[in-house]
Amino acid sequence: MAPTLTVPTKLAYGIGQMAEGVKNTAFSIFLLFYYNQVLGLPAAWTGLALGLATVIDAVVDPALGSLSDNLRHRWGRRHPFLYWSIIPLMVTFVLLFRPPHGLSPQGLFIWLLVFTVLVRLAMALYSVPHMALGAELTSDYRERTTIVAYRNFFSFVGAIFVVVVGWGWFFQSTAAQPDGQLRAAAYPGFGLACACAAGVTVLISALGTHARIPHLPRVGVDAHGFGLRRLIVEIREALSNRSFRALFVGLVLFFVTRGVEQGLGLYMLTHFWQVLPSAIGEVQAIGMIGVLIGTVLWVTLFGGVEKKPAFLLGVAVFSIFTLLPPLAKMLGWWPARDGGLYVPLLAGLAFIAALGAAAALVTSGSMMADIADEHELTTGRRQEGIFFGGLIFAVKATSGLGQFIAGWGLELIGFPIGAEPGTVPQPTLNALAILYGPGFSIVAVIAILVLSRYRIDRARHAEIAAALAQRHALQDGG
Repeated sequence: MAPTLTVPTKLAYGIGQMAEGVKNTAFSIFLLFYYNQVLGLPAAWTGLALGLATVIDAVVDPALGSLSDNLRHRWGRRHPFLYWSIIPLMVTFVLLFRPPHGLSPQGLFIWLLVFTVLVRLAMALYSVPHMALGAELTSDYRERTTIVAYRNFFSFVGAIFVVVVGWGWFFQSTAAQPDGQLRAAAYPGFGLACACAAGVTVLISALGTHARIPHLPRVGVDAHGFGLRRLIVEIREALSNRSFRALFVGLVLFFVTRGVEQGLGLYMLTHFWQVLPSAIGEVQAIGMIGVLIGTVLWVTLFGGVEKKPAFLLGVAVFSIFTLLPPLAKMLGWWPARDGGLYVPLLAGLAFIAALGAAAALVTSGSMMADIADEHELTTGRRQEGIFFGGLIFAVKATSGLGQFIAGWGLELIGFPIGAEPGTVPQPTLNALAILYGPGFSIVAVIAILVLSRYRIDRARHAEIAAALAQRHALQDGG
């Protein structure tokens, strides 16, 4: 029997998710803006590069999941990938934010595409096995939600790191450039800081969970190793699970709306709301803090509720409170920009939206682990890697598919490149606000409808766990 899962082990596991939080936040907030507004790459080209990188992820993530599910190594199925990812992740992250001077638009597009893909591949090499590892640390229904909470908490610690370091150091206002996010020279150092933070946290997580390796599931004796045919079979089996289909499709839709919101967020704060970097950092940091507080609240105060209703409520709250601020400003219901409530109200509503996002983020990982149990009961195989590969792809839709749509949306409304705040025509700003909020509210509604088809509740999981325990006992006895 595996020893009790200790708090230090949970902390070490959770800290590893800071790397994903750093990467996702740097991509979602700054990458589209940097290549489009600062370096001058057309928005449609920028969005296309980010979208193509996500398409490649759609193939790589489940492949890595299958590969780690079937790896035979003295360090188990997951940990070798954690160690192998560190150097590639750091090097490619630095180069993504340090393109050579003088590149043509075509050269800049190729640089963005290549290094976005390489960063994503390096992160997938780590994050797919890491997420699967979380499902293997415990089989307890409630404790899985706690583990996901640790993971999400540190993911948003990583996000806060990016926001604080970005706005508090690299993109500060100066006399020469009040809007520091338009200063090209700040981005290479920013990329280096993010790369170091990501690499260090991956190493801490790998070392801190290394002692659990003897107690983790191993590849079965009947496993046939990794192969394309096997991957196709495993993906088909995963998609045959009704709950997985509902959760995967609903998550992709939800994270696409979140990706559009994050990709256009810096455009909105810079041009629509016209606030300085210090206020931008305040709004974004308070939103991140909302996710952290929401994560704790959903685990401690509402841990007794079913996961699906909590998830659906979270998506609804996030969508409504993301929609409200730009709509209220366009209708003339927002305080004046020189008033005392202009930024605090914006930050407050971002905080409430983040509480909703926290509910969705905490429950989704725990729900996917429950699906892996149901899959084992049906097929006799532990394949967390395949399922969490799907979950990670859904999360990556935030900075991939969402930003692809955001880039083409900017091109559609004719948003100018390199525009100074206050110079963009009001009709263009209104079109930006509609794209940011009301335009994608219908996608959130569809996501809720799809997610409502998820069917594993507490009672069903108890049946699954009991059946698996009985099967394992018979196998051990035999």
